[in-house]
Amino acid sequence: VQLQASGGGTVQAGGSLKLSCVASDRTFGTMGWFRQAPGKEREFVAAWRFGDRKQYYGGSVKGRFTISRDNAKNTVYLQMNGLKPEDTAVYYCVASTGGVISSSVALERTYSYWGQGTQVTVSS
Repeated sequence: VQLQASGGGTVQAGGSLKLSCVASDRTFGTMGWFRQAPGKEREFVAAWRFGDRKQYYGGSVKGRFTISRDNAKNTVYLQMNGLKPEDTAVYYCVASTGGVISSSVALERTYSYWGQGTQVTVSS
């Protein structure tokens, strides 16, 4: 099973980027994104629970980022608008085989599958 993330790059503050994550070989109950900035702990960004289409967002991105999915392509997207320099990080696609309960959605240990990461850099 592979999670292939793409779409990272460099953008000016206030700009937008859209990340994509394609899952090969199987479907998942929940897919999402974490990020890690230099010198900081990994942070939950967003998740999509496929069964009921429930979306979850980390506090620092709520209202600016939107997670979506394309079932036919087994792909989840992260539309990032209003980017800030503090959004600079490596973004990791994650997946869980089942539907994740709300209390666990932001925990790293919830997700058994991790992609390789894609760099997002926001310049001021």
